[in-house]
Amino acid sequence: MARDTHAPKQLAVIDHEEGTPMTATATASVAAPTATATARSRTRAWLMLLLAGVFEIGYALAVGGSQGFTVLSYSVVAVVFFLLTLFALSLALRTIDVGIGYAVWAGIGAVGAALLGPVFFDETFTPVKALWLTVIIAGVVWLKLSDSLKRPQAENA
Repeated sequence: MARDTHAPKQLAVIDHEEGTPMTATATASVAAPTATATARSRTRAWLMLLLAGVFEIGYALAVGGSQGFTVLSYSVVAVVFFLLTLFALSLALRTIDVGIGYAVWAGIGAVGAALLGPVFFDETFTPVKALWLTVIIAGVVWLKLSDSLKRPQAENA
């Protein structure tokens, strides 16, 4: 449904000298978002979601290093990354559907933590882990593609 952004608006005003009510007509112009602006907004949302995923990786690694929040430095870093990831995720979810955004965010965090865990901690990386991480990555890619394919149809409706 198209919104008429240039329709005249009736305003009620009072003539203060005579104390009588009058009406005035004003035209308000509200610019509708363009397709380019909408595409930029979606791109920014996906970049914010990617950033939230990076913060989630930092949070997961810091929690692992905090040893149950008993190591102060890792605990502080974990709290900072937690706040950053929630902030970035909340901004991304203004535009991206919650189900898709949350799944992609969790997938980025899981894959990143699994890949970097062996680098920072005494963890192993096995072929079975690699297989299931590949499944997660494929799922995240397909979720992104499904979101991209859904949007042009919704915008034409």
